[in-house]
Amino acid sequence: MAGKRPFGNPVPVSDLATQILDPVLRKRAGMSIGLVQSWEEIAGPRLAGRSRPEKIQWPRRMHEDDPFEPAVLVIACEGMAALHLQHETGEIINRVNAFLGFNAVGRIRIVQKPVLSQKLRPKPAARPLNDAEKSKLLQTVGKIEDDGLRASLERLGATILGQRKP
Repeated sequence: MAGKRPFGNPVPVSDLATQILDPVLRKRAGMSIGLVQSWEEIAGPRLAGRSRPEKIQWPRRMHEDDPFEPAVLVIACEGMAALHLQHETGEIINRVNAFLGFNAVGRIRIVQKPVLSQKLRPKPAARPLNDAEKSKLLQTVGKIEDDGLRASLERLGATILGQRKP
């Protein structure tokens, strides 16, 4: 029963998620979740928000006696971050190798694709409603007796109408 925790003791969700995700990430991408979690420290705050490590591609060895060859770290980048990352490739390789504890990575391959999640992207601003749209909206929700519900529906209607083209 070593490694099992008695029932009732709280366990941080991050520990549980790491235990579940680490073997999957190791098998699919060849790296640990620790590298992904420490990416901001490795790449620096300027690049960490616009890039992320995708996988580590280890070279195939035909025989166990073949000499060790370092892997290729595939990094996803957005826009100009790829250029900045390219200029800092040597430093990032050194930081990744220091993080992993040995010379695991010899090259970096940059793949340009969206990195930021939709939650972090700024929402497009809705256009202001004209007088006809405002009056129609107020007329539509005006008969609702509950003030909170009416206000929520007005905001919802203004958002929907504000996203449409006039």
